[in-house]
Amino acid sequence: MSVILVFLLVIAGFAGWWLSHQRLMAKPWLEQGLASDFVGLDRSALPTAKIGLGVFLAVVGCLFALFTSAYFMRMAVSDWQPLPLPRLLWLNTGVLVLSSVALQCTSMAARRGQIDTVRLGLATAGLTTLAFLVGQLMAWRQLTADGYFLASNPANSFFYLITGMHGLHVLGGLVALGRTTTSAWAGTRPERLRLGVELCAMYWHFLLFVWLAIFALLAGWAATFIDICRQMLT
Repeated sequence: MSVILVFLLVIAGFAGWWLSHQRLMAKPWLEQGLASDFVGLDRSALPTAKIGLGVFLAVVGCLFALFTSAYFMRMAVSDWQPLPLPRLLWLNTGVLVLSSVALQCTSMAARRGQIDTVRLGLATAGLTTLAFLVGQLMAWRQLTADGYFLASNPANSFFYLITGMHGLHVLGGLVALGRTTTSAWAGTRPERLRLGVELCAMYWHFLLFVWLAIFALLAGWAATFIDICRQMLT
């Protein structure tokens, strides 16, 4: 239960930070300037798509929090035999970081109207994300070659389940990224393209955060951190 609370607190912290940058506390009636400027500003302050994506990410975050809690409860049973973490996962983590950084740079370029940079950034993010998925499949293949099959041990099952769920969400994000990339080459309106890029960047940052949490969980660092927190509370 404590794992879920910690995860939800982190998600709430990120959500609060993001919402604080969306002008929710703005008072346009006290500001000076042309009315048309504030109308356009108010419409772009918090698009419905961003709200919808925020709700979806909160639900996905809760899902992974439940998997994490089940992981901790199951590992306390005597038949739990943790499998060795493939070194390839370190490389995959670095590739996913590059993908997230590429989309952040792309989002900044979209705000400045640099369409060529946007196209390059979207292509880079797509290629690095594909490399991440291929790397994950190679890690699975390496483990099965070494005899760590899905049904061999509960630890194996959780490894394939959690990494597979994350991979499916990455694959789903690639569909949206592909549509945004197509829009960038088709000459979509700058405002619409900027929103699409920002949504992709939000999703990729979230996927990176979830993967770092999963990586820490599988490496055993999360269990150590929880034990330290419990000792501090007691």
